[in-house]
Amino acid sequence: MTLTDDYIESVWHLLRTIFDKGLLVQGHRVSPYCPHCETTLSSHEVAQGYADVKDLSVTAKFRVKDGDVEGRPTYLLAWTTTPWTLPSNVALAVHDDLTYVLIHKADLGENVWVAEGLEKNFLAEGDSVIDKKAGRDLVGTAYEPVFPYVVQDGKKHIVIASDHVTDDSGTGIVHMAPAHGEDDYKACQRAGLIFINFVDETGCYTSDVADYVGRFVKDEELNVDLVKSLAHRGLLYEKHKHEHAYPHCWRCDTPLIYYAIDSWFIRTTEFKDDLIRNSQSVNWIPPHVRDGRMGNFLENVIDWNLSRSRYWGTPLPIWRCEACARLECIGSKAELAAKAGRLPQELHKPYIDELTWPCSCGNGTMVRVPEVIDVWFDSGSMPFAQLHYPFENQALFQKLYPADFVCEAIDQTRGWFYSLLAISTAVTGKAPYKNVLVLGHVLDEHGKKMSKSKGNVIDPFEAFDMHGADALRFYFVANTQPWNSQLFYHRAVAESKAKFIDLLQNIHQFYALYAGIDEFDPRTAKEIPVAKRPLMDRWLLARLHQTIATADAAYERYDATTAARALQAFVDELSTWYVRRNRDRFWAPGMDDDKVSAYLTLYEALATTAMLAAPVTPFLAEDIYQNIVRLNGVRTDVPESVHLCDFPIPDCTLVDEALIREMATVLRVVETGRHLRNESKLKTRQPLSAIYVPNAERAVLDKFTEILKDELNVKEIRFVDLDEIAKPELYLHLAAVGKSFGKKTQQLNQAAKAATAEQIEAFRKHGAVELEGETLTTDHGEVRYQANFEGLVSVDNRGFVGLVTELTPELIEEGFVREIISKMQMMRKEVDYGVTHKVRFYADGDADLLGVIDRNRTRIESTVLIREWAETPLPDADLEKEWDVNGKKLTLAVGR
Repeated sequence: MTLTDDYIESVWHLLRTIFDKGLLVQGHRVSPYCPHCETTLSSHEVAQGYADVKDLSVTAKFRVKDGDVEGRPTYLLAWTTTPWTLPSNVALAVHDDLTYVLIHKADLGENVWVAEGLEKNFLAEGDSVIDKKAGRDLVGTAYEPVFPYVVQDGKKHIVIASDHVTDDSGTGIVHMAPAHGEDDYKACQRAGLIFINFVDETGCYTSDVADYVGRFVKDEELNVDLVKSLAHRGLLYEKHKHEHAYPHCWRCDTPLIYYAIDSWFIRTTEFKDDLIRNSQSVNWIPPHVRDGRMGNFLENVIDWNLSRSRYWGTPLPIWRCEACARLECIGSKAELAAKAGRLPQELHKPYIDELTWPCSCGNGTMVRVPEVIDVWFDSGSMPFAQLHYPFENQALFQKLYPADFVCEAIDQTRGWFYSLLAISTAVTGKAPYKNVLVLGHVLDEHGKKMSKSKGNVIDPFEAFDMHGADALRFYFVANTQPWNSQLFYHRAVAESKAKFIDLLQNIHQFYALYAGIDEFDPRTAKEIPVAKRPLMDRWLLARLHQTIATADAAYERYDATTAARALQAFVDELSTWYVRRNRDRFWAPGMDDDKVSAYLTLYEALATTAMLAAPVTPFLAEDIYQNIVRLNGVRTDVPESVHLCDFPIPDCTLVDEALIREMATVLRVVETGRHLRNESKLKTRQPLSAIYVPNAERAVLDKFTEILKDELNVKEIRFVDLDEIAKPELYLHLAAVGKSFGKKTQQLNQAAKAATAEQIEAFRKHGAVELEGETLTTDHGEVRYQANFEGLVSVDNRGFVGLVTELTPELIEEGFVREIISKMQMMRKEVDYGVTHKVRFYADGDADLLGVIDRNRTRIESTVLIREWAETPLPDADLEKEWDVNGKKLTLAVGR
């Protein structure tokens, strides 16, 4: 889009507006320069390309003219990380207000000047300070250059003053090469020194540097040769490798050099306060970017280096008279046609440069300046130029500007976000956006930046094929807040997919299967008010509308992560709690009110979830919507797509907070009970006699006793106080105790084991207790509980659960029955029988197991849908398998 004439015309309009305000000017400045691309870079481009490098740095010795002391030579020491700039040295800079010392180097028999604040770095045994001077007293001191190439007439090779000099590092004396540093250039200009530049546009020395002509200045070998030359001539004080962040070209990764060149600038420093004010008006997400990364950048903003010495790009629309140097900035094609009498074939080079016209001075011709503009100006012009504003779409532009929301990675705070802000502020005085979501970077599973050279890059299209686009999208949204760095690897995406997308697809398939069998149609089904539906239905709809409110509020503040996590929690409860607990209702014969209620509730949950998930999993949401809401195109009274639906609105009357809290308590008990089962190594299908739960929660849990018994496979729910079933003990973390109390650790451990009930209660209540003259806190230990029954107990700040693990013969037999039923159901599924198909079974094997089957035949038949038990092996069996049932062998065969 940016290369079209319409887009370029809008960009020209913006440049004309900025030019008319006196903010677009040409100047001779030192700018970051890419010798490969042969063009300057703007400050926000430079900010995107820093890399840590190790450069050869040197401390060079500049001999003071007429400065010998008692026949010993005297030198000014200057440190630089760019030895290639030393042939261009024209001055040394000190700070007026710093104190400098002259150190006699006993081992060298010479004297060196350095800043007093750094003298300890230069004083060795036997050395002494023989003189002190203020920086201003050194100004004007003449010295001999370390290379002989600056031979032009004019003021040179003296000490000057500059406020940018410090004694934080180096020597406190700065080598000045005015063509290669902005501070150098300004200070040398103020001091009236000559200007020289010995580096050409390719980054190589010119013929002025005869010994090194044509060599690339950022080449390591060149810098080594320069340092060797200094050493050979006795002008090297010290050298070492210096690690620092150095700017590289964001396009080609070439190290930049600072280079004095004529450029066109937008004087962003003139409206710096407006930039800061507009940025402050924006909702930055996360907020710290506003005052941090973006705020710091704007506080130190410099003029925008706009022009580029390239062939391809948006031409700078400025024409200059060859005679009087008058400038004209063209702001539209119409204006250009009026001036030149025609329009070019297109607005790019070379066609644009063919257009000239007589200057009003009567002596010259208006010719376009040769530069094109920074591509970041093109990107920052997007709000205007994408609509060809102001030449078209003025009403639409006013409707869309400023943007409600933009989103890009953190590095764009100094790239696209800045270019948008700078152009909009210069042209309209307003911020171009209301909300900015700043994204972090994608790293590998070890937190390393992905790189082809490291072999840790994941092809996104490979990931799409492996997991699906929705899975990747949901992972990035739900895994962590988007402004954090994201670890990305296949296993993590697969785990995230299983926790949401796979669960939601399974629920969808469950509903579609049974709704199809029962020919359930939400349009014609009996209406059953929510208040008259069973407790589990009312709870699910309460959670659904609570989730709508949470997701809506999160999306409203551009917090997709909170919305996605709320959805994931709801889908998890929908699958692992509601559907699993209510499957029997869908399997029941007929269509009584209870079954219709289940269908209506699950339909409402799925349809609404599709709408809530549409922003984060658009394809899955559309699939669910088309299948269960539009009935694959049968319904025409609803929007054609989920993405055309209005976002759900929560019904506050359905959000029963008390019921939600009660069910959360039930879920906590179930979760803790399952954990205790795992701890005891008892299978879920093995029935147990009882669980213990708090008396204090009786009012809530009494309503759910049947659910709890079924979920945890226990016969009884017993309400007790904790001290009836468990004894508290003070348990110490010996490593932490040892770190705090050393040799006293064992003594304290014995005291903890013998702690009284009062001491344990004090620790539990206040988080600290005194033992053996020492104060132990929750950093050193915790209260644990030992069950006083055969079983396990778990206690936390939410309550407790105790699980009785004692097994009676009756419980053991029931466990066998459940295992046998499970194996039979697995065989039915493997053969792929219909859910209502009745079958035949044959069993053989361990006598005890056959006895269990015989005693429980009726229960097994009704559960597995067995119409006949075969007395002899089935010759026409569809499947025969040998099973291990709790250590006993059983052979089962199934047939139609």
